[in-house]
Amino acid sequence: MPQDRTWRKSSYSNGTPEGECVEVSLTRDARVRDSKNVAGEVLTFSTSAWRAFVEQI
Repeated sequence: MPQDRTWRKSSYSNGTPEGECVEVSLTRDARVRDSKNVAGEVLTFSTSAWRAFVEQI
């Protein structure tokens, strides 16, 4: 996976490195990963699909 993405952790993780939550990157598309396993699987969504998801929650 390219390293040129900026990831941000959910505010629900308490903002600490030990915080266990998800991270999202919104560079070109939406990608979501487990903050405890950054080398693991990543979910990828189109920008429009991510926007629809966020609007529903």
